[in-house]
Amino acid sequence: MTEIYRKVVYRTLPYAALTFIGICFLLPLLWVLVASVDPNAMQSLKVPSSLTAGNYIDVITSRANQRAFLIGLIISLGQALIVVLLGLLAAYPLSRYQLKYKKPFMLTILFMTSLPITAVMVPVYQLFLTLKLYDNIFGVILFKVASAMPYGIWMLKNFMDSVPNELEEAAWVDGASILAGIRRIVTPLMIPGICTVAIFTFSGSWGNFFVPYILLNTPEKFPAALKLYQFFGQYGMVDYGKLAAFSTLYAIPSVVMYILSQQFMSKGFGLQGGTKG
Repeated sequence: MTEIYRKVVYRTLPYAALTFIGICFLLPLLWVLVASVDPNAMQSLKVPSSLTAGNYIDVITSRANQRAFLIGLIISLGQALIVVLLGLLAAYPLSRYQLKYKKPFMLTILFMTSLPITAVMVPVYQLFLTLKLYDNIFGVILFKVASAMPYGIWMLKNFMDSVPNELEEAAWVDGASILAGIRRIVTPLMIPGICTVAIFTFSGSWGNFFVPYILLNTPEKFPAALKLYQFFGQYGMVDYGKLAAFSTLYAIPSVVMYILSQQFMSKGFGLQGGTKG
C-alpha cells in the first residue's frame, strides 16, 4: 500500500502544482474580464450585481483612446515592416556569402539580442535631444527598429538558410538579378519566416511601455501602452471598470498575433525539400 500511495503522490503532485500555478495566473485575467462588464468594479474579484457594456462603449468612443490605439498601431506596424525589409537585406549576404568575419558578426548580433534596453536609454535620451527626435513618434519607431534589428536579422538568416540555393541559381541562369531572385524566389519561400518575425516584432512593440515613456512627452502622442498609465488618477482614484475594458481591448492584438505565430512557426523550417524531384 505504501508503494502504491507513493506512486499516486508522485503522479498527482506535478499536476496539482501546475494547477495551482495556472489558477494564480488565471485570477488576474478573470478579474479583468469580470471588472470590464461590472458598473461598480473594485480591486477585489466579485460577482457583479448587473452586467454592462458601458465601460467598453466609453473606452471605444473616447477620441483620446482611439488616437492612442492608432498611434500604437502606427508604431508597431511601422517597426515590423522596416525590420522585415532591412532584416532581409542584411540576412541575405550572411546566408549566401562566405564572409571573412561572418562568425564574429553573428555572435555580436546574438549578444545584442540579449542587451537590455534600460542599459542604453540614458545615452539614447541625450542623443534624441541632440538630434531633435525627442517627443517624436518617428524617432520612437527608429529606435525600436534599431533595438529589434539584431533579433530580426538572426531569425531571418536562419529562415533564409532553409531556402535551397539551387532555386536561386536557376533564376540567375534565366537572367534574373540578385534583387529579382530575392523578390521572386527567396521571399515567397520565406513567407512563414517573414510573418513570424513580423508578428513577434509587432507584439514586442505593442506591449512596450518603457521606450515611449522615456522618449515621448506629449500626452496626445502616447500610444495605447502608455494610455493605460493615465487611468491611474491622483490619490489612488482609479476607474477600474474602464481600466479593465481598456486592458481587454489592448490585449486583443497580442492574442491574435500569438495565435498566428503558432501557425507560422510550424511552417518555418520545412523548405529543404524544394529541389527534390
